[in-house]
Amino acid sequence: MTSTQPLPRGLASLIPDAPAQATPGERAASQLRHLREATVPVPVLAAAAELIAPHLADPDPATRAAAATVHARLLAAIEDAAPGR
Repeated sequence: MTSTQPLPRGLASLIPDAPAQATPGERAASQLRHLREATVPVPVLAAAAELIAPHLADPDPATRAAAATVHARLLAAIEDAAPGR
């Protein structure tokens, strides 16, 4: 026979006994929130631009707008990294 603890009742059931664990994405976002610039190899920027490109034709206008903004920033960063600048 196993012993089980009774479930909390009333307001106690609404109060968590341990803080919720943050997901890896939430931890990364909190660490990067203060970041204003980063050094990334140009091939990584180019790959990111290629991955974002299909979303430029997304049926959702918000997704299209966000993809266009990110894509433009990636292309600008690639251009700024061109040799001779």
